[in-house]
Amino acid sequence: MQTIAIAQQQADFFKAGNTLPYSFRIAQLKALHTCIQKYEAAILQALHTDLGKSAEEAYASEVGFTLAELSTTIQQLKNWMKPTRVATNLLNLPGSSKTYPHPLGVVLIIAPWNYPFQLAFAPLIGAIAGGNCAVVKPSELAPATAQIVETIIQELYPPQFVAAIQGIGQEVLPPLITGFAFNHIFFTGSTQVGKSIYQLAAQHLTPVTLELGGKSPAIIEPDANLALAARKIAFGKWLNAGQTCVAPDYVLVPSTLQDELVAQLQQAAQQFFGKEALQNKAYPRIISPQRFKILEGYLTQGTVAWGGKTNEATLQIEPTVLLNPSWDSAIMQQEIFGPILPIITYSTQEQAYEMVQKNPNPLSLYLFTNSSATEQWWLQHASFGGGCINNTLLHLSNHHLPFGGVGSSGVGAYHGKHSFITFTHQKAVLKTPTWFDPSFKYPPFTGKMKLYKLFMK
Repeated sequence: MQTIAIAQQQADFFKAGNTLPYSFRIAQLKALHTCIQKYEAAILQALHTDLGKSAEEAYASEVGFTLAELSTTIQQLKNWMKPTRVATNLLNLPGSSKTYPHPLGVVLIIAPWNYPFQLAFAPLIGAIAGGNCAVVKPSELAPATAQIVETIIQELYPPQFVAAIQGIGQEVLPPLITGFAFNHIFFTGSTQVGKSIYQLAAQHLTPVTLELGGKSPAIIEPDANLALAARKIAFGKWLNAGQTCVAPDYVLVPSTLQDELVAQLQQAAQQFFGKEALQNKAYPRIISPQRFKILEGYLTQGTVAWGGKTNEATLQIEPTVLLNPSWDSAIMQQEIFGPILPIITYSTQEQAYEMVQKNPNPLSLYLFTNSSATEQWWLQHASFGGGCINNTLLHLSNHHLPFGGVGSSGVGAYHGKHSFITFTHQKAVLKTPTWFDPSFKYPPFTGKMKLYKLFMK
């Protein structure tokens, strides 16, 4: 298979030491930064073609995000590559201890369709910074963006260093993963497909990073600033028409606040997209007819408070609020990944927590409260990948924070230095001087118990 041959060429290129020097890595990153700027207009057009994104939304969430990640990596790479000195225990004194970041080798990056540019290049930045070779698989469901991803990679890099492969994922990935022992696989996508990738990777004991999803709740506490919460939730939910892995999937609100929240959400949505969102040329579309049909079916699984209009010809569904769907319905069992927002009421904090536990370990959790005690209660009790207090989505824009899931929402994390860590192995090294070699460390051990208890306490 041709892709396996490419991966093997990359293994040879890596073993020759080509990717190790700082000078090589920084040159590749700077070239990528320049090339993305060169192709900016083409990238924005591709994202509009695939998802109907406006130029502004596409830049902020994809191109600008990627350039910011690149700038941070370029600025910090020299420091990240340095060995880190750590303390040495009494038994090993006067030795010294350090960790050395070392490249993994040849990595496979599998990108999704919802942010098809950013989620192809953000992990690739970490892979290059870490000193690796990479095979990148863009999503076939966003073909225009997949083509521009391939164009940039082919223009910048020889295939023995970085290569893009196209095709239907379920056809090209299984033989590639089983036919070549990658040193790491980075996958972004659904939990179901992530499980399949994990199983395939296990055949070679290949470590994985899985950036998955789940049902991320937004929790409104009684003391929340409701107008602010509505704006933040509306922004997080309807960005990219809800096709965001960290979008609020449903809202839990005290029953006494439901009507006001529904009204505030409608007001925010109209401010963002107008009273007729389907007429707004800047409002994105659903990725495929198949996904459109699934989402359209969700509209019957609760009471539509407002919204609910659809346009099958343009694959658009307007921002919609759905009241009190059954927990057994498909919309509450599956990650929605669309512009439909269920609202569910609760009476007590404990009841809200029980509801969150019905879909445990979400990728994100969003809490709206003005109480530090309430904030700490949720942080201590709920398990989730990451999240925000009185905000949504924007935790992933801070490169100082690791971004990733927990349990069924993912394995591993990245962004900023965390990407560099993901794509390197921290070699632990103890250095012992030759001028001091006490005999008590060697056999016979009899009669040395007091010394061992002294030095190993």
